[in-house]
Amino acid sequence: MKKIFLFDLDGTITDPKIGITTCVQYSLKFFGIKEENLDKLECFIGPPLHKSYQEYYGLSEEQSIIAVEKYRERYRDIGIFECSMYDGISEVLSNIKAQGGKIGLATSKPEEFAKRLLDHYDISRYFDCITGSMMDGRRTEKCQVIEEVFKRMGVVDNKEEVIMIGDRLHDVIGAKTMGIETIGVKYGYSVGDELNEAGAEYVVETVEELRKLTNQLICCQ
Repeated sequence: MKKIFLFDLDGTITDPKIGITTCVQYSLKFFGIKEENLDKLECFIGPPLHKSYQEYYGLSEEQSIIAVEKYRERYRDIGIFECSMYDGISEVLSNIKAQGGKIGLATSKPEEFAKRLLDHYDISRYFDCITGSMMDGRRTEKCQVIEEVFKRMGVVDNKEEVIMIGDRLHDVIGAKTMGIETIGVKYGYSVGDELNEAGAEYVVETVEELRKLTNQLICCQ
């Protein structure tokens, strides 16, 4: 039986494409890089931002730090709300809570922004713990975020009761590093078969499938 459900944010609870890709576009312009196709910037949804700038646009470590700062110039008050919550996610969360489960947020997004988003969509009440990265660049790796969630939620010898839910391979890898199972959600921004290839124990196609699976896991194991 699973008692603690950890959720990723971008691509799992919310569809953040417009906000994230537009802010990446804005930041790239600072370096003279014009990217008109927002679809090409979907790769920035999920992984730590500074690594994505280096991997996909060849920025140096120093340049990536500046790029993140420029990204946040627009994201802080505009891009953060250029997103939508996936239909049915509120029901998934409320169903888990109604059955006595605990819910934690484990996102690489800065915790400050994550809290604002959950408040904006009026779903903070479902979360026993809201954990993200630090604004100074610390705790960006998913395994580091999950480790902090463990500290806050008192997870020690009960890891078998915890499961991570996310849409990218980074969620799966981070969870495996911390010794917990994962549910991969394909309605987000996974690429190809990355969730299965990363070793997710469960993979669902829709929010409704996620609701049914979490219901089974909390009730029937």
